[in-house]
Amino acid sequence: MHQHAKKHPGLIPQFFFIFLGVSGASLYLIRLSRGPHVSWDRKNNPEPWNKLDPTYQYKLVAVTTDYKSLKKEGPDF
Repeated sequence: MHQHAKKHPGLIPQFFFIFLGVSGASLYLIRLSRGPHVSWDRKNNPEPWNKLDPTYQYKLVAVTTDYKSLKKEGPDF
């Protein structure tokens, strides 16, 4: 690569930006893998909902809306 860059000096900025992009992407992926949403611990799962029994009854919130009050006959001018 060094000899190729000596023959074609116009490629030096391209090599620089490719190196910059690859190193930036690598650092970003390393940063993502160390984030709070990634767990490398397979034995002690930090997500408690995965340990629930299949017969466990979940609490769901039901939101009801009166759709008759939302409907309009036409635009207000």
